Amino acid sequence: MQRFILKSKNQITLLSAILIATAYISKWAAGNTEVFTLALIVASVIGALPIAIQAYQALRVKVVSIDLLVTIAVISAFLIQNYEESAIVTFLFLFGAYLEQRTLNQTRSAIKELTEMAPESAFKQMENGEFVEVDVDDVDEGDLLLVKTGAKVPVDGTVIFGDGHINEASITGESLPVGKEKDSKVFAGTILENGTLQIVADRVGEDTTFGRIIELVEEAQDSKSQTERFVDRFSKYYTPVVLFLAFVVWLFTKDVELAITILVLGCPGALVIGVPVSNVAGIGNGARSGVLLKGSEVITDFSRVDTMVFDKTGTLTVGNPSVSETIYYSADSAEVLGYMASIERESDHPLAKAILEEIGEVEFSVVESTEVVKGGGIVANVNEHRVAVGNVALMEREKVYLSDEVKADIDRFMNCGNSLVLTSVDGELKVLMGVRDQIRKGVKENLRKLKKLGVKNLVMLSGDNQGTVDVVSRELGLTEAHGNMLPEDKSAYIKKIQSEGHIVAFIGDGVNDSPSLALADIGIAMGSGTDVAIETSDVVLMNSDFSRLPHALGLTKSISRNMKQNVTIAVGVVLVLFAGLLLSEWVSMSVGMLVHELSILVVIINGMRLLGFRLRK
Repeated sequence: MQRFILKSKNQITLLSAILIATAYISKWAAGNTEVFTLALIVASVIGALPIAIQAYQALRVKVVSIDLLVTIAVISAFLIQNYEESAIVTFLFLFGAYLEQRTLNQTRSAIKELTEMAPESAFKQMENGEFVEVDVDDVDEGDLLLVKTGAKVPVDGTVIFGDGHINEASITGESLPVGKEKDSKVFAGTILENGTLQIVADRVGEDTTFGRIIELVEEAQDSKSQTERFVDRFSKYYTPVVLFLAFVVWLFTKDVELAITILVLGCPGALVIGVPVSNVAGIGNGARSGVLLKGSEVITDFSRVDTMVFDKTGTLTVGNPSVSETIYYSADSAEVLGYMASIERESDHPLAKAILEEIGEVEFSVVESTEVVKGGGIVANVNEHRVAVGNVALMEREKVYLSDEVKADIDRFMNCGNSLVLTSVDGELKVLMGVRDQIRKGVKENLRKLKKLGVKNLVMLSGDNQGTVDVVSRELGLTEAHGNMLPEDKSAYIKKIQSEGHIVAFIGDGVNDSPSLALADIGIAMGSGTDVAIETSDVVLMNSDFSRLPHALGLTKSISRNMKQNVTIAVGVVLVLFAGLLLSEWVSMSVGMLVHELSILVVIINGMRLLGFRLRK
């Protein structure tokens, strides 16, 4: 019976409205007071049922809820035969709950849109070579899939044939179609606007970028910020205090109507709903804009950030460097390049890819006893030779002699902004390569926006040499830039500036960034970075779109302001109503409930504004 009544709340609300309307029509039009009284009595009873059930269910788990305040107030009004107040209060409370739920559902529409965008089927190549439509759950990594014009890309994958333009708004928030060709990466949930593509599945199901977006956003909605937890604690103790206050007023004044009016006026509905609606709307906006905020707690901390620390490669720069200059110090360069290629092809470091592209096709050798030197490079045995490929520090560790000529070359490379890759064979330097990365397009403008949003310090930490770091720093106008930083050096730097009272955000994309991402007050990962970096972070910029960073900071500041506005509105309404009760005669039970429900709608509508948030130019 309880389930049936609660399920029929909307119908009960409508019936209550009809009965109240019937009561007043019969009184004003026909002067029939009997129908007037009977209709209000029935409206009070049926309207109180779902409210009383909710109050009872809350009491069973030892929670004194708003429903209990309203239930006591309605029963008291009914007992003193104030049927108008009891009927109107129950209707307003139920109608307010209906509007509140309806409006909240709209704030969650951004999340709902995401889940509805999830692909359901795919055209998979079968053993006979034909493409057959199958459920997306039946696609495995390595399967060959066909994507036609207008279809959703079913998985994260790599294009192996065809070309076209894809709308990646569901991933990046950018509606401008992106051109795709052979070897391009595509993401699940995006839409092929024209062309035909054949792709090989790299990630499927929940492991896709789109699947992770939905999972992270759902987790974010379930989390609670410090403000929300405070409001929850406040409401937990506030409601019993209002109940006690009403009892004391009745005890001293013997005025039952005054006591039950206090119960209604003290309802903290807007306070309870104001903060969650801001968070849900803000997280929804972020999800549609290519920004994943992992929880409400992140919003508060991010909005207060005054220092941003950036990794260089893959964050401020494209992360796709190329060899700019090479110097050979021996005649056997072809053999040495073969050794280098054999070692570098086992590495996933961006510099390794650049070196392999520069070397081209060579004869590979068997690599044995590989040792990765953190922050230094790689040492391995190749064809019975000890080969070291890495930076100057690695050469010093290997006791490789660097002549004055070599040191001069190194200085020149560094002053030109190159990262250094030195190769030694059996303790003798053979090759010096300079590798340079390109700064991401628009980064300088986005950093300027961050400063306007209140970020005082923009710092770059990199494992590259200081010369390379200084070149990038000068071009971008950073506050500080430090090179030759190992992962533990980056963590130590973050601890240092945190101890100085700064709220720090760290932005990176690699495995070696994970300690810093975890240590910073806010860890921000580039979406194309490693899984470890993404899991460790608090915020993810999907598709590594750096331009989303100012939007993310501006959004969290707006959410934080919006939460404070809603709390102020909620508390202000209660204070005004109590002041009106003490200083005037216009405040009654039904007026108080009407004002409360209106305040709930105000804070919800105020929170919904965040769905349309855009950073001002």
